[in-house]
Amino acid sequence: MTAYDAIIIGTGQAGPALARRLAGAGMKVAVVERGRFGGTCVNTGCTPTKTLVASAYAVHMARRGAFYGFGAGDITVDMKRVKARKDEVAGASTRGVERSLRTLENCTVHTGHARLRSAREVEVGNEVLQADKIFLNVGGRATTSGISGLDQVPFLTNSSMVDVDFVPRHLLVVGGSYIGLEFGQMYRRFGSEVTIVEMGPRLISREDEDVSAAVAAFLGAEGVSLRTGAKCLHAARRGDEIVLSLDCTEGAPEVAGSHLLVAIGRRPNTDDLGLDRAGVKTNERGYIEVDDELRTSVPGIWALGDCNGRGAFTHTAWNDYEIVAANLLDGDKRRVSDRISAYALYTDPPLGRAGMSEAEVLRSGRPALVARVAMEDVSRAFEKGETQGFMKLLVDAQSQQILGAAFLGSSGDEVVHCVLDAMYAKAPYTILQRAMHIHPTVAEFIPTMLGDLAPLDPARP
Repeated sequence: MTAYDAIIIGTGQAGPALARRLAGAGMKVAVVERGRFGGTCVNTGCTPTKTLVASAYAVHMARRGAFYGFGAGDITVDMKRVKARKDEVAGASTRGVERSLRTLENCTVHTGHARLRSAREVEVGNEVLQADKIFLNVGGRATTSGISGLDQVPFLTNSSMVDVDFVPRHLLVVGGSYIGLEFGQMYRRFGSEVTIVEMGPRLISREDEDVSAAVAAFLGAEGVSLRTGAKCLHAARRGDEIVLSLDCTEGAPEVAGSHLLVAIGRRPNTDDLGLDRAGVKTNERGYIEVDDELRTSVPGIWALGDCNGRGAFTHTAWNDYEIVAANLLDGDKRRVSDRISAYALYTDPPLGRAGMSEAEVLRSGRPALVARVAMEDVSRAFEKGETQGFMKLLVDAQSQQILGAAFLGSSGDEVVHCVLDAMYAKAPYTILQRAMHIHPTVAEFIPTMLGDLAPLDPARP
């Protein structure tokens, strides 16, 4: 048995940063990784997918050359080169994470699958590690439940999709949310025929209906076929094709394609972690239960990142690290409940979201104000020829604080931070309204919008 001050299981976004803080504080730290360093974001999530999105965007813009006054000739896509670029970008990040940990003073890296042996012991192969502090940063993976016949057909998930080095003839995507929409649009731009099948009545059901409708409109304009309200999904082989049988309110009862991507959700990597032997509680979906400071049901054990169910993004995992490090090392009192929901959808145009949706504000019953502007009325977007989407701001009529924002349009994933920072400051919207923003930008319309607030109408569809 080897004794440490702290053991960190997993090298996703929160783990390496926490290792550096703890080791820098003089603690003897063990880091355990069973696979590729960097976790989902670096290997199969943010880094590779956004690199692929950038390639797809470049292809799309080249095809639009005539609109901007130039010709690029025939546009062809070499997916092997696209993948090679993705591999280089992601690989550099993976190698950097591993190198930083292996050269970190006071830190020892163990490779292998970790399992809790008790509340203070971790097994890694034939080794047993012991520490009074254990941090679980084990991430998650794609779930594939709910589709009958899936065991009879080949299919892809987000992890295997990033290793595709060809253009599928017809890509079937099950799942009309973030992963499915991003892959669906990018492969349509690479040249695939694409059909997105969503079991809910509309795409990205967590968003307001106007957001869903706008996303569906620009995907449809690019030739992506959308099937919503699909029930009783069944997958089967028919010759060289994969056939999805579906019960939709509209459209044919089945759709056939050459390849299938399943993007219906995620599940935590907690089923083979030995949590029961340590007494660590999980919920019905397998997520580790944590309190507001990310402590589990067992003193001395914390859970960070996707496995705790308190956020499914790289930035929430990083914030988990900041909360734990601040509470342990800085004498601070930081909590998960202090953070404001914020995320982005990296379609083109992107969606930047912060705080409450319009539907959530209406359900809260509070008096609220709203402002909207179409991207086609934003000069910067018009000049760039990227006029799809809209911007929306929601304000509490009594406190004057901003409740939420949706920026679906050019630079929406960046512009949203103007609002997010004001929300964290708990500043009245008038602070932003009176700010002088730079012209021509998308963000310059935020003060204008806040000068055109109107009561939120519950009857608005």
